[in-house]
Amino acid sequence: MNKKWRSLVALLMVFGLIAAACGSDGADDTATGDDSGSESSDSGSSDEAVTIDYWLWDGNQQPFYQECADAFTAANPNITVEISQFGWGDYWDGLTAAFASNTAPDVFTDHLARYPEFVEAGVLVSLNDYVDSDGVDVSNYFPGLAELWTSPDGERYGLPKDWDTIAIVANDDKLADAGLSNADLAELTWNPQDGGTFGEMVQKLTVDANGNTGDSPDFDPSAMDIEAGAVYGFGLEGNFGAFGQTTFSAFAASNGWTAVDGVWADEANYADPALAETVQWFADWIAAGYITPIADVQSLGGTTIFQQGNAALMTNGSWMISTLSGDATEVPVSYAPTPIGPAGDRASMFNGLADSITTSSENPDQAWEWVKYMASPACQEVVGGGAVVFPAIPSATKVAQDAHSTNGVDVSAFTTHVDNETTFLFPITDSASQIEALVGPAMEQVLRGEGTAADLLGGVAEEVNGILGS
Repeated sequence: MNKKWRSLVALLMVFGLIAAACGSDGADDTATGDDSGSESSDSGSSDEAVTIDYWLWDGNQQPFYQECADAFTAANPNITVEISQFGWGDYWDGLTAAFASNTAPDVFTDHLARYPEFVEAGVLVSLNDYVDSDGVDVSNYFPGLAELWTSPDGERYGLPKDWDTIAIVANDDKLADAGLSNADLAELTWNPQDGGTFGEMVQKLTVDANGNTGDSPDFDPSAMDIEAGAVYGFGLEGNFGAFGQTTFSAFAASNGWTAVDGVWADEANYADPALAETVQWFADWIAAGYITPIADVQSLGGTTIFQQGNAALMTNGSWMISTLSGDATEVPVSYAPTPIGPAGDRASMFNGLADSITTSSENPDQAWEWVKYMASPACQEVVGGGAVVFPAIPSATKVAQDAHSTNGVDVSAFTTHVDNETTFLFPITDSASQIEALVGPAMEQVLRGEGTAADLLGGVAEEVNGILGS
């Protein structure tokens, strides 16, 4: 079986696993330099009426992309955009199956964890000629975003739509109950030996079902019963998976770990002691009763546990701001940058989404017009105004920041990581799903106390490198 079909088979087999590792990450897009974004190039100027199928997974963004689609069709009456939205897991399962049957949508929201495998499978259209012929200026996006969507051979497979980072999310009521405030989160430190000042806060915020805090000699880890009202000091957002975007990644990176040595690398670093001691710290603190057990996270959902008041802190992505701080939530929330780790600084995973055209499209020229429009200020500023994600174009991100401010939400905890250059990239590899299938179960075993991080992660490290080097 050649690598193209091996990639598709791997995707079909393990998308259910990798979904837990990546979160439902918001989008990442930037500007194209076309201020109007509404005028079609010669490639899309046919009078024949066509419909472009566009898929996305984020229901919170759908209304704003529909607004973009309406404006686009008004300027291009021969092109109608039909938007389909699916839940995270169903999205990737359906998309991969559609690729296998050559029935994929014309355009879809793409993710850095997946697009290299799609490139290897030959199911994406290169955008180089379109970008060159229409003079799209990719330097108008936030620095580095456009480059992420270029393969080692120089082919571009997406135009950025947005970006995201990770930060601490705090239940302000639980902070107040412990005599703390969001300001106390500002300069926290963390280490995998005793947890640092971050660990001290987590213990202070943990409360067992008998009302004893985690830093009390009377604290009983066997009384950490959510149904009885226990509160964990720190809650996991979801499974660790191989990449731990919203869980372990910020801590491991602040401890000096990098998942892979560069974009499209042929080696990973799962045997690194910096990773093992980070993951072991989580496992030990789960066992001690301070962090939500993985079984509860899997059965109830990490965000649900936090929103019902059974976890005081968690780390989560900027795409969740509108969910966590929306009018429907009953938990008063604030945000803080990730803690400073042993490597000397904070760390936050930087991810971005883009829109890609599939080889299944019968109308790639018109599909390009839609992709180009979504990557323009005209659409990006509409999306930014929805205060759901940070668009890839700086002016549109400013719109989003202003919208959040109007809503009374301070989002600087997420943007400060970009401003201060304390971000690191989501690992970009053409074997992400295969890595997830190996590393994800090992991570879960560690968190369940079924072995040490050093042994279990070390046990899969060589096989991961064999996959990447093949």
